[in-house]
Amino acid sequence: MVKFGIGQALRRREDDRFLTGQGGYTDDIAVAGQAYGFVLRSPHAHAEIVAIDTATAAAAPGVLAVLTAADVAADGLGTLPNLDDVPNWDGAPMATPPRPLLAAGRVRHVGEPVAFVIAESLAQAKDAAELIDVEYAPLAVVIDTRTAADPGQPRIWDEAPDNVCTEYRLGDAAATDAAFASAARVVSLDLVNNRVIVVSMEPRNAIGEFDAATGRYTLTSGTQGVHRPRDAIADHVLKVPTDKVRVITPDVGGGFGMKAFLYAEQALVLWAAKRVGRPVRWIGERSESFVSDSQARDHATHAELALDADHRILGLRVATTVNLGAYLSPHGAFISTILSASMLSGVYDIAAASAAYTAVFTNTVPTDAYRGAGRPEAAYVIERLIETAAREIGIAPDDIRRRNFIAPAAMPYATALGLVYDNGDFARNMDDAMARVDWPAFEKRRSAAAARGKLRGLGMATYIERCGGGAAEEATIRLDPGGAVTVAVGSQSTGQGHETAFVQLVAERLGLPFDDIRLVQGDTDAVAYGEGTVASRSLAHAGSAIGGAADVVIDKAAGLAADRLEVSARDLTFADGRFTVAGTDRAIGLAEIAAGAEAGIEGRFRFHAEAQTFPNGCHIAEVEIDRETGVLDIVAYTAVDDFGLVVNPLIVDGQLHGALAQGLGQAVFERSVYDPGSGQLLTGSLMDYCLPRADDLPAFDWARNVTPCTANPLGTKGCGEAGCIGGPPAIVNAVIDALAPLGVRSVDMPLTSEYLWRVIRAAEQ
Repeated sequence: MVKFGIGQALRRREDDRFLTGQGGYTDDIAVAGQAYGFVLRSPHAHAEIVAIDTATAAAAPGVLAVLTAADVAADGLGTLPNLDDVPNWDGAPMATPPRPLLAAGRVRHVGEPVAFVIAESLAQAKDAAELIDVEYAPLAVVIDTRTAADPGQPRIWDEAPDNVCTEYRLGDAAATDAAFASAARVVSLDLVNNRVIVVSMEPRNAIGEFDAATGRYTLTSGTQGVHRPRDAIADHVLKVPTDKVRVITPDVGGGFGMKAFLYAEQALVLWAAKRVGRPVRWIGERSESFVSDSQARDHATHAELALDADHRILGLRVATTVNLGAYLSPHGAFISTILSASMLSGVYDIAAASAAYTAVFTNTVPTDAYRGAGRPEAAYVIERLIETAAREIGIAPDDIRRRNFIAPAAMPYATALGLVYDNGDFARNMDDAMARVDWPAFEKRRSAAAARGKLRGLGMATYIERCGGGAAEEATIRLDPGGAVTVAVGSQSTGQGHETAFVQLVAERLGLPFDDIRLVQGDTDAVAYGEGTVASRSLAHAGSAIGGAADVVIDKAAGLAADRLEVSARDLTFADGRFTVAGTDRAIGLAEIAAGAEAGIEGRFRFHAEAQTFPNGCHIAEVEIDRETGVLDIVAYTAVDDFGLVVNPLIVDGQLHGALAQGLGQAVFERSVYDPGSGQLLTGSLMDYCLPRADDLPAFDWARNVTPCTANPLGTKGCGEAGCIGGPPAIVNAVIDALAPLGVRSVDMPLTSEYLWRVIRAAEQ
């Protein structure tokens, strides 16, 4: 085994600088001559802009420019792009209204950018923003997901009658209807997947520079990959060749999907830098994050399950309304419809399924990717539905699952919703998880809790997720004559441990010392290509590209080694970083070969994924609820997951912890609330929006099964979103199990103590 190679639980080497305050984030960067930008945002959720007077603000001390939509139009800038089309069921195009950099004519959500002020200091920019006189004519608002498309609701866009962006359909509706017609039992359930706010530790940020001599822009910003925002800025906003835009991403304090795409401020600082002839800096504040970062989830669903007399699933039928917010975020429509709908059948052998998704506009912040991105919503539907079926039929939750799991022998398995799973042993995951929690002894634990005035419940959720968005990734490995080894990839670490895991791959494949290898990322000038870090794809895609680049290095080095050893390359074997002449002790190392090569050795490889990966698992939560107060305590949490090959178990555990904290947050604490009359965000700060804290989290018990993925040469599947997918349904199912003796059939997230207190009081009455 190579020291520090694949499978070893190394501590992340980047943590030394993070934990000692040596990380380098966008806010740590000061550019000579920089000015400061501040965004004036709309206080209204829906209003006509009658007039904007910027004269007083422009004359304020230190002000360099005050920019509005009129200036955007004068300079011929484009709009923020929608990057994914979701066709209507009848083939008609979706409604794609423009999303301007600065509001033009009308504002459609609280927090929408209206003007951009650039000044010598941030204080001067803020003071000047208060001097901008905007005359608004308020309009009626619509914020509720379930009623946004009802007749008579205020229309947000002329392009979207009844506020409907698109009506997406998937599956075979006729076959599904036939399955329901022949069913012995039909189980139905209405569900709400609550809207959440991302709240990354590091707010969004951007520093823009423009070189008048070369006509080149440079953006420094926290992103989840530099190439996507570069292309969007160049192609859609500035309308310049991509080589005229450079994007740099330093350390990033959390992304979670929200930082994967382009925002207005990233384009505004570049445009403003050209206008004022100075670098322009914008660092978002927490209050801005709540009303300008993309939000997530927000689904209202009616789901039905058809079963035969032996409790096997005949059909699944789902109707969901998804809230896109006021504008199309780049991937919001795709994630809420296509990506989510494809995962609805979960790990079950369902021959007939159909899904109808209606995507609506409302006067709220746009929604888009958030850890799990469509898959948590789907898993929540099927796992809540199958648990409800078990309870209504009167059989054990593991029994109904076992009857309906896709068998390993059926792999590869084509689902009724268009995916092909390559492998998985779902019953094994469930059996292992049940053994770890001592499932048969639970009723004793329930009785003991009842004696203490507690309602105890046990809930499980199985899941499978579709990972690996983006078809390709590229890696370059370079061995310099002086001994330096670099690996460059287009994916971007936002806390996942790339600087450790990727280096482990290189150390394993090339047999080079771990400490001699450096990761290069986050610079479009230094990395030729990349799709970024989204959809748990980095290890599967970038890792496979690294393996391919290492093979190129070995092939090139073999020729050089053959020359040095005066043998044919066919006579050489490579292991542990050295080429050896077969049958002899004559050998030469990679470092020595690179030192003798004038230009060093470089290998570049682009990996094209032919299929996606499908991590899966079983999560079990055990909870107690205080009957008098409704206070919920998650007393134990167990997960058995199949992530395929695991490069660094310690990093995987960290990913599980983080994702579960966010999944638990949605299940128990978090909900974005808008006032229905005004569209104001009522949970607009951490005083009103509750995040889980360390003492809210249980002790976690993890175990893994390994079924190597067949879609990439590493055999890895991705792990970063599992807790957000398995966590909410497991916790909610456990709470329903605890409340079932009171006659409670269903509850909605978040499971706050006040909400559960009301549920218990209502049930007792």
